[in-house]
Amino acid sequence: MELGAGSLANLASIRDYESRRLSSWDRTGGNRDCLVIPPGERAKLGEISGAGIVRHLWMTMMSWPDEPHDLRQTVLRIWWDGAERPSVEAPLGDFFGIGFGLRRNFTSLPLQMSPQEGRGFNCWFPMPFEAGARFEIENQGTQTRFFYFHVDWEEHRAIAPNLGRFHAWWNRVPRTAGTALEDGYSREDYGYSDARPTGPGFAMRGPWRKPNLDGARNYVILDVRGDGHYVGCNLNVDVFERQVNDWYGEGDDMIFVDDEPWPPRLHGTGTEDYFGTAFCPKEEFSAPYHGLTVYSGSEDWPWGGKSSMYRFHVEDPIRFRRALRVTIETGHANALANDYSSTAYWYQREANLELPALPPVEARLPR
Repeated sequence: MELGAGSLANLASIRDYESRRLSSWDRTGGNRDCLVIPPGERAKLGEISGAGIVRHLWMTMMSWPDEPHDLRQTVLRIWWDGAERPSVEAPLGDFFGIGFGLRRNFTSLPLQMSPQEGRGFNCWFPMPFEAGARFEIENQGTQTRFFYFHVDWEEHRAIAPNLGRFHAWWNRVPRTAGTALEDGYSREDYGYSDARPTGPGFAMRGPWRKPNLDGARNYVILDVRGDGHYVGCNLNVDVFERQVNDWYGEGDDMIFVDDEPWPPRLHGTGTEDYFGTAFCPKEEFSAPYHGLTVYSGSEDWPWGGKSSMYRFHVEDPIRFRRALRVTIETGHANALANDYSSTAYWYQREANLELPALPPVEARLPR
């Protein structure tokens, strides 16, 4: 069978499948419809046999007592087709679209956090499997989790051989390259002064002119081998040092397909541009395929603190047949030293990929 279409235009098409759900409903008939997950424990959300397609994930969680960074300390894992390694392994909040362990109300097409204060998490990425699926939550924090969930899926006799397996991978670099000062530029060269420049012209000064002609020091959103297509990411930038001209948005996206040499076929014009915005956005918003969900700047320090953003390639997935390396500069020519983290989403024919391991909880906590 084919994946089917999700638009209203095709909603009347009757397809052949059985509707199924895994959930945390109270098996005693009471109203305790959650899993209780003590600190350090893993909980199996459920296991499916045979072929099917996950159509919707809904989850919510409360920690008792409250734990400020519980969304970074709680890990979601999903396995397809009996694989030994998970295809999805990410902190819970980051998987659902926002970093730093924060909750926000936002609406995109594939991911949503919804009222109150973003406590309901929804994922609409379709997730096909041929020979079973398994879902797990791990509490790596210090407080108990009360965890509620639905996994809505279609049961099929078989799925089409061209359907890829859904993957999600999380990465973080707590302090990026920061080449400007180490390359001998002064604060004045960088355009920094008490009267901070506010227009786009400041980007032409000082070390912004230093070229990046290989992308080797870029931040890595995804580096994978195989056959599939990339469907987007969320990116989180924490500007923690007020030393230099700290507008990170001049960092270009550079996406290398199938081991191609420099320059990549997909070379962008700036971080703000890759994420579908322009001219130094300072307002939180969400749209179907792009958004700025967290903005922490102020009039005195416009780019200070935490920003979280997303870009989904739903209409324009990026195809690769052997390998894909999705990168972005940390400021122009990687001049800035900031804290970067991200979750990448993609489909690949293979499950059981050997991806870099998720860092320990201590290395995931936000500043």
